Amino acid sequence: MTRAISLHDVSKTYTRGVRVVDRLSLDIAPGEFLVLLGPSGCGKSTVLRMIAGLEEITEGQLLLDGEYANDLLPAERHMAMVFQNFALYPNMTSRGNIGFPLRIEAPGEDPGPRVDATARMLGIEDLLDRLPGQLSGGERQRVAMGRAIARHPSAFLMDEPLSNLDAKLRNHLRAEIAALTRQLGVTTVYVTHDQAEAMSLGDRVAVLRGGVLQQLDTPRSVYALPRNIFVAAFIGTPRINLLRGLVRAPLDGAMTISLGKQYLRLPEPLCLDHQLLRVQQGREVIVGLRSEAVRIAKPADARPGEVAISGLVEHVEFQGHEVLVHFDTGSQPAVVPDLEAPRPAASASRRRRREGTVLERFRERAGALRAGPVVVLDDPADAAPEPAPADGRLPGDLVVRTTPDIDLRRGMHVPLLVDIAHLFVFDQYGERICPAPARLPDLEA
Repeated sequence: MTRAISLHDVSKTYTRGVRVVDRLSLDIAPGEFLVLLGPSGCGKSTVLRMIAGLEEITEGQLLLDGEYANDLLPAERHMAMVFQNFALYPNMTSRGNIGFPLRIEAPGEDPGPRVDATARMLGIEDLLDRLPGQLSGGERQRVAMGRAIARHPSAFLMDEPLSNLDAKLRNHLRAEIAALTRQLGVTTVYVTHDQAEAMSLGDRVAVLRGGVLQQLDTPRSVYALPRNIFVAAFIGTPRINLLRGLVRAPLDGAMTISLGKQYLRLPEPLCLDHQLLRVQQGREVIVGLRSEAVRIAKPADARPGEVAISGLVEHVEFQGHEVLVHFDTGSQPAVVPDLEAPRPAASASRRRRREGTVLERFRERAGALRAGPVVVLDDPADAAPEPAPADGRLPGDLVVRTTPDIDLRRGMHVPLLVDIAHLFVFDQYGERICPAPARLPDLEA
């Protein structure tokens, strides 16, 4: 029987007051596939281990089918966990590894029929008599999944099960996991830092940052309406373009967003979302543009809602089915901290220079209150560098996705059209102000 899982204001604090999960609330429906997504160290594996009973909950409640479960032993929760490192017994064959938990749960029963049925489901019948050392990485992961499936658990808990595999095999097993979980109808909680896995597998995606839930929604909504700049930057390949801008809303002229040497003129009459930008008059904002929101075309070819800018080609990435073009538009990129694993600590001299600044105090206050997405606007040099061309220069400030039939070379000056309907605007603390936040569902929905 599949199981509903609920977390109510759950926190986890280690020694010396280090809090890795902060007041997390989640309701996972029976049979749902929920993905916990976030950078390394954001607390997603800790959440999984608390659900499994491998970590104690410091504060809050875990409910299984509505019943208080904080104190249940792992064996009493009837869940099966699939680990990143396979965790197979090296001295047991695949048959022994799959059947081992069955022999523990029911010592007097023959696990053979269930082992054989599971092997047929996974297509590993010919691997049952081999030791783990005789299997490839993909085969070992199938055996590890078989060990979980054979138990007929009420929930699957998967902790980055594909991260140790090569890209081609990872994509293949990802499709297998999706098909298997749909077939079995078992509640699944899946941890990953790979957004492609999250978007392709999950019924819903929970994005975590610093142990705090940033957004919980369907993959489509997380991509199309990110709650804040951290979610926008973490979801999507290539990463969303984030540019510093300045709102100008004169009483006798068109509203524009200055991007340094160029500007975006908002079409008139202003839509409701753009009207709300008037309160940002004279303020710095961060403009977000997905790579598909900009196309290479002349101003004469503009469609309704498109505005013209231009860019200098800095770098061209040929991907086969598409091309990613890096442009220099004269804009200044904004930087979102903590998208990946924490960087090494700054040098003592740099740390002294930054201590006590207004921006740092805002960052500390915002982090203490909600671990929210504060954007570094004044020191792009602190950011981890993007991959650079051979001469060491940064590859521009705007990445545009286009088709491989367009021949572009470095140094070319190219006209661009921006689709204003796909424009994101964030304030200096990373909160989305356009499209209007009121259009977002509640986190608890």
